[in-house]
Amino acid sequence: MRKLLAEFFGTYWLVFGGCGSALFATGIPDLGIGFAGVSLAFGLTVLTMAYAVGHISGGHFNPAVSFGLWASGRFSAKELAPYIVSQCVGAFAAAGTLFVIWSGKAGNVIDTTKAGAFASNGFDAFSPDGYSMQSAFLAEFILTMFFLLVILGATDKFANGKFAGVAIGLALTLIHLISIPITNTSVNPARSLSQALFVGGEPLSQVWLFWVAPILGAIAAGFIYKNLLQDHSEA
Repeated sequence: MRKLLAEFFGTYWLVFGGCGSALFATGIPDLGIGFAGVSLAFGLTVLTMAYAVGHISGGHFNPAVSFGLWASGRFSAKELAPYIVSQCVGAFAAAGTLFVIWSGKAGNVIDTTKAGAFASNGFDAFSPDGYSMQSAFLAEFILTMFFLLVILGATDKFANGKFAGVAIGLALTLIHLISIPITNTSVNPARSLSQALFVGGEPLSQVWLFWVAPILGAIAAGFIYKNLLQDHSEA
């Protein structure tokens, strides 16, 4: 239960901090934080929670990460479902909190025809810069794969584990710097689902891509690291 609560709170903080920065802090004239600020916010959520509760649950906060760690042999298959449920519930709770706060300003209404509405992910007309489904799928696959390679490498028994959270947080920042214009950046199925549930419409119908591509990319990374990169000698 402690592990599941850690995943709940970690994922809550990721969605609240990352999506919250996009909703509240990007549109202020002359003071908005822009893409770079949102990217940094997502990285900081993971970095801070990695040190806060990572020692309890492993600090996944993302169904794709759980799948990638399973594929690498570092995570039990029987724990996948409980972790993913906890992550999705945490993400939904954070999205709900954001919605309550966001609705407290007159004129704030979710436009289901607008790309990135309520920090949702999308492709084609719902991509922030009009990228196709194929481009979105490839970007999410590749970026999640490299995210998992960073996670697996930084947490390897031969790595300096004290700095793992920094490397992982900076990797997520870089991922957002690359892909916000493409998909509004997912690499996290729970984060995508939570926002899409509040938007509905086309963003919700497109959420499948933000489950399939990140999970496949994470699994690919798990197998690559385990079979090609991992040092199997004794520490």
